Amino acid sequence: MAVYNELLFNNLTGFLDACFPVCRQVLGDQRWRRLNRAFYRDWRSLTPYFREIPREFLRWLLETETTGRLPRWFRDLAHYEWVELAVDTMEAPDPPHDPAGDPMDGEPVLAPASMNLAYAWPVHRIGPAFRPRKPEAAHLLVFRDREDEVRFIALNPVTARLVSLLGQGGRSGRACAALIARELDHPDPGTVEAGARDAIGRLRDQQAILGVRP
Repeated sequence: MAVYNELLFNNLTGFLDACFPVCRQVLGDQRWRRLNRAFYRDWRSLTPYFREIPREFLRWLLETETTGRLPRWFRDLAHYEWVELAVDTMEAPDPPHDPAGDPMDGEPVLAPASMNLAYAWPVHRIGPAFRPRKPEAAHLLVFRDREDEVRFIALNPVTARLVSLLGQGGRSGRACAALIARELDHPDPGTVEAGARDAIGRLRDQQAILGVRP
């Protein structure tokens, strides 16, 4: 029974190591394995599928207070690392779209396998050489491109708001820019529109925007 128990634990840790490499690096192998063992011992998973073990580990981190003293940014970092797997395995076929349409006049179509994320910590920069001492907001767009590669784009707060509005659907790029200008009480809405056009163009070039809804 002890042999079987260890084999099962080693199998579980293989999935965790693959999904959370930076978490493992910043904690160190010994502390990371203790955390894995506590999860294995204490958490009752709601799925029998091995590929969903990282999601269960994340749920355990977010819902339990018994994980010991972890860095304040650790849960955000774990979520950020899990997102790559989530987007990679997301079932999201491309919706109908016109790749040549004008996204300022039409309704832009975002890559369907995507997440627009906001964190209190700069999770995309955390690693063995950098561990933040104080919160620093980070906005990140994670999406799957046409070659099925998961890509990450760091956004400023205004572009993150633009992506959020585009994701809601029903508005042209120009309408989203006008709404943002009102929210900011900006004295020159034309400047906001120009910035939105540039941001949408970059997102389109990077395949985060597929085109315009027909």
